[in-house]
Parts: sequence; structure tokens; C-alpha cells
Amino acid sequence: MLPLKGLKVVAVEQAVAAPFCTSRLADAGAEVVKIERPEGDFARGYDAVAAGQSSYFVWLNRGKTSVVLDLATDKGKARLEELIAGADVLVQNLKHGAMARLGFATERLRTDYPRLIVCAISGYGEDGPMADRKAYDLLIQAESGLCSITGGPSEPARVGISIVDIATGATAHAAILEALIARGITGEGAAISVSMFDVMADWLTVPLLNHEGGHSPRRVGMAHPSIAPYGVFETSDGVQVLISVQSDREWRKLCDLFLGQPDLGTDPRFASNVARVQNRAETDALVAEGFARRTEAEATEALLQADVALAAVSDMARLAAHPHLRRIEVDTPNGPVSYPAPAARVAGEARRYGPVPPLG
Repeated sequence: MLPLKGLKVVAVEQAVAAPFCTSRLADAGAEVVKIERPEGDFARGYDAVAAGQSSYFVWLNRGKTSVVLDLATDKGKARLEELIAGADVLVQNLKHGAMARLGFATERLRTDYPRLIVCAISGYGEDGPMADRKAYDLLIQAESGLCSITGGPSEPARVGISIVDIATGATAHAAILEALIARGITGEGAAISVSMFDVMADWLTVPLLNHEGGHSPRRVGMAHPSIAPYGVFETSDGVQVLISVQSDREWRKLCDLFLGQPDLGTDPRFASNVARVQNRAETDALVAEGFARRTEAEATEALLQADVALAAVSDMARLAAHPHLRRIEVDTPNGPVSYPAPAARVAGEARRYGPVPPLG
């Protein structure tokens, strides 16, 4: 039996962060009722690449039931109240304060339904000078400073996926599971607040501490700001390969078995990671020379012999054919769609994934 079978979740949600959270609850067997406005979750219109449907919506809404409610009407509010009364969990990511203005303040719900777990996802939290601002993924990437450490030296950049939304949804998912465990012990529900800004600030702890310690991070593209050599190098046949040397022992093996210059392993300019970072240009030039005299196949063989971590610099075409890519197939209103499987696998349990719902 799936671990959350019998659990009922009401999701007043849109876009990505909350749907990511509730899709994982649905995968685990929870009944997820997705409340949509009459025109539908606006993520339904983000693109049309998944059998003529939005890739975001198809990815994040499998296994849910769509219920259309106009929450501006008394009828819509009454129906939502009925659904919440029978629910274990309420997840919402409307604009800050919107649920309270509709009559569904968390304090009132917790009083009326003491076993209910309420999870509110917002941009900047429940208070503070920016609490009432609209917040979307790229806005928080910019506001948190994530963009300032992403990209090449010339300009900041967006992380290429909706990293803030996904991280926030995963954080909310973990918090809800913790609250369910606690409820099993105490019988009491919980009020959870997860802000997108808080999630990113937490994830940015290392660059923030570096800045406050006098080493403000610089954008270095595909290199690592704190480790060298850790970056992309080109083989003689024009293929880009990324390597990561995590210790001074690995550096010595690289010098011996890949560069053919074992003396560089103990050279004071390169012997420690701190020294290699300080002399990054010289370090990278030495490694680049080793790549330039080998094809991709030859470089890969030599690096594996030296036990150095490496990766191809892939694109989506390469991912689509990758030998480690696991896929699931879900039914949608326009037919089946195949996409990457959720990462967690439980021994002895074969998961089935529910269909993507049509509106209403």
C-alpha cells in the first residue's frame, strides 16, 4: 500500500511551487483535490510542448483531481469549506493574505479543524516590508542574490530551471511530512509557512558566509569558485569535458597519470587546493594542455585510470538518450506523455502515477 493512501489534500494552488509539493503527495497515494479558478491554473498556458499541453502542468499535476471553484462567490467559498472540513492537509500559494480575505485565515481553520495541517507558500513570508509583493521564481533568483553568483564573469544569469519554485515545493513537502508524523504522535495539526525567499537564502548560506568572511563570490561560469581544477576543458576533437579534483591526493594522481608530470603534484604553487585556487590560471593551463593532446575517448580513459571525477557537458538531446535516464509515462487529456521519473525509489514497491486532469 502506498504510504499516504487515505490522506486527503486540498490544494488551492497555481504555477510551480505548490503543485510540485502536492504532486509528490499524490505520488505517495494521497488524494489531492486541486482547486482551480474558472479559467484554470495559469500554468496550463505556459507552453504547448507536451502533446499540445503545458510541460509544467503535465509534470506537476499528475494524480490529482481538478475542481473548478469561483472563490469570489458564496457558493465557491461554501464548497471549499466542505472540502477543507474533510481534509488532512491544505496547501495554498495564493498571494499573501488572499486566503484570509476570502474567509480562510489559517488561525480560523486551525481552530475549527484542529487536526488540519495548513501549509502556506509565499514569496517573502507572513510579515516584513515585502510580504505583500508578488513573487515568482526569477524575481526571487534576482532578489536573493542567486543570479549574482550564476553565469560568466560578464553578467549575472538565471539558473536554467525554476530552481526557487522547485526548492520551495520540496521544502514544503518535507515540512508537511514532518507535520503528519507529529500529528500521529500528538493528534494536533500544524500551521506551516514556507517563503521562497527563505528557501533561497538558506540554500545560499555558503556564498553568503564567504562574502561575510571577506571572500565575496565571483561568477566563474562552469568553474568552481572554491576548488581547482574544477571546470571545463576541451579535448583535441573539440569535446568539452568537466573534471573535479576534490583533494590534494587526487591532484597528485592527475599530475602523474594524466599530465605525466608527477613533480607538479608537490610543486608549492599547486600542491594544495588553496594554492591551486590562488594560481587558477596556471593550474587550468596545465590541465588544458593535457586535454589538448587527447581525444575525448583517450581523455576519459586516462581520467578514469587516475580516478578523477568527470562528466560530459551535455545538452537536452544527450539527456534524452542518456543510459541513466529513467522515465515514467502518464496519461493526459491529449494522450500519454513520457518524462523523467521521480528520483526516490523504494525497494519492492512499483509506483503507478495517476493521470493529469482536464480542467474541472
